[in-house]
Amino acid sequence: MSPGTLVTPPEPCSDAHPAWLPLEAWRAVGARHTVVYGQGLLVDTVFAEIERACAGHGGAVARGIGEPAGHPAQLMFALVKSLPPGDDLGRMAYAELAAPGESLGSEGFVVARPGEVTVVLADAPAGLLYGLFEVVRLGEAAFGPAYPVRVHRPALGRRMLDHWDNVDVHPVMGQVERGYAGGSIFWRDGRPRRDRARLRAYARLLAACGVNAVSVNNVNVHATEARLLTERLDEVAEIADELRAYAIRVHLSVTFAAPVILAGLPTADPLDDRVRAWWAETTRRVYDRIPDFGGYLVKADSEGQPGPFSYGRDHADGANLLAEALAPHGGVVHWRAFVYNHRQDWRDRSTDRARAAFDHFAPLDGRFLDTVIVQVKHGPIDFQAREPVSPVIAAMPGTRLAVEFQVTQEYTGQQRHVCYLAPWWSEVLQFRPWGDDGRSVAEVAADLVAVSNVGDDRFWTGHPLAQANLYAFGRLAWDPGLSPETVLDEWIDLTFDPASSAGPALLRSTLHEIMDDSWRSYERYTAPLGVGFMVRPGHHYGPDVDGYEYTPWGTYHFADRDGVGVDRTRATGTGFTGQYPSPWAEVYESLDNCPDELLLFFHHVPYGHVLHSGSTVIQHIYDTHFAGVREVEAMARRWQRLAGLVGDDVYARVDELLGEQLRCAREWRDQVNAYFHRKSGVPDAHGRPLH
Repeated sequence: MSPGTLVTPPEPCSDAHPAWLPLEAWRAVGARHTVVYGQGLLVDTVFAEIERACAGHGGAVARGIGEPAGHPAQLMFALVKSLPPGDDLGRMAYAELAAPGESLGSEGFVVARPGEVTVVLADAPAGLLYGLFEVVRLGEAAFGPAYPVRVHRPALGRRMLDHWDNVDVHPVMGQVERGYAGGSIFWRDGRPRRDRARLRAYARLLAACGVNAVSVNNVNVHATEARLLTERLDEVAEIADELRAYAIRVHLSVTFAAPVILAGLPTADPLDDRVRAWWAETTRRVYDRIPDFGGYLVKADSEGQPGPFSYGRDHADGANLLAEALAPHGGVVHWRAFVYNHRQDWRDRSTDRARAAFDHFAPLDGRFLDTVIVQVKHGPIDFQAREPVSPVIAAMPGTRLAVEFQVTQEYTGQQRHVCYLAPWWSEVLQFRPWGDDGRSVAEVAADLVAVSNVGDDRFWTGHPLAQANLYAFGRLAWDPGLSPETVLDEWIDLTFDPASSAGPALLRSTLHEIMDDSWRSYERYTAPLGVGFMVRPGHHYGPDVDGYEYTPWGTYHFADRDGVGVDRTRATGTGFTGQYPSPWAEVYESLDNCPDELLLFFHHVPYGHVLHSGSTVIQHIYDTHFAGVREVEAMARRWQRLAGLVGDDVYARVDELLGEQLRCAREWRDQVNAYFHRKSGVPDAHGRPLH
């Protein structure tokens, strides 16, 4: 679909679960008489979506001036500039904006009910699309007593998912690297998948939660993926055509060595005029084919990927090269800050992987062009179940930053375990690096990005309850102030339709009991007090306490007979605490003030060290691992209450996966407790077997 092509009513994807957009979720919209004012591709999408909802629920929709099916309108969607001269209702609603004359921006909208008609207004078509999905979320609440204007604008401009999908099947990582929900929805065995219905269904789901950008291939760019930039660009354009109607721009992961690989140049030196010219011309051709292309995503000089270091240049030189090529077309380059030495000497305690991103990037602050967005993992290591917020986020005030989450559950159960991540992400987004009076992470970031958890599994995410993480990412990217509980309520009500459930209150309360604290439950039965990487090397599933402890990838717990933890203090350790501004530099440096949940990330302590909770470190390890297993046992029992209240296919899949989660949680408990019992020689105070 090229820009300007009319949208036809979307057909359901028969082999995919409807997730948070089942037909039932559209009941309130589809039962009304609606009028839509405005022109453009996204307005066409709004009309087509309402037309489909009306076909299922008995309402009617009209385009432009007139009454739907001869009835007065009950719901109106309008671009402000398209309001007819006599429509005082819409103008009255728009006039109620808090700041008269204030623009809603390219994605903002207002919802109001000044009388008997619910009104959605926007300055631009994307705002109208997001306004539609807000009304779907509200359901019947959108049509109750009159209410004043509610203004909605996204907090972050780019809300992006990075797919780690391979075009060719990788011999180790498969079709999707770190994907736990089947194959790619874009690629299959070296070719485009071309499942238009699936792509359109995916686009709808993303737009409904607020995502507006997608990178369609792995950041580890292999030989075939490199050619998506040139000779296989049409395949990327096909994906863009399907996503465009839902305001989603396509981005592409590219290799820094592209001029050498694709054009046969002798160098990829970012300061070489031949290289600059090649990138400029290649990028121009990309935009000729995909006019709304979003930009490039680059992993460079990291884990074997090529980068500017090969030419004696730095990351600013490399990123600015691509930024210059993209700038004339309105694109951006996301340059990942995940750069560290993955061939370090485990015996050298001065080497600290946590320091690496700051050491590489903080000195470059102010040197990146405006079209560069440095993409920083939210923690300093690698998406472990508990990490502090990355100090890089506070260290680069002169650089545009994107904060990166991982929706795919690489280190949080791989979508075989229930692990609702929104509470964790909310903590990160609300964290204030400069203390209570400073800005939050959400206020510092330009973009929010996450590694996708989607595959070709019927349930999109493998585990049906992992859909909540994908939904929550989009919603928190739009509004970081939303509470995780509120987001979960939205997802529950959209996905399971309380109006058709025999026990909506039981369904809601049970899902909250299972999911609200599930991230902390996962933490309890896996890695204690900020320790990470106690996983089996390679696939990262299941426990292996020393799996990475003596490898070039890093050292993470330093457990011996006397104690455990990594000394990252300035006084006696790696100095990592000094990368934080006050007050956190002092908080993390202090053994007395460091939060319990991060103690072993920052300090090496004896097993008998007493936590703020009053427990010793060793007893905390024992107690939390027993508690985590009990909590998973309770999850499994609670899920059984929902037999008959959710679809049989959902019930069976979750029930099966909870059995695997319980097996794995017991394995974690037994291996971790046995390991630390043997290291410390300290028995459990409660006399439980520690194997």
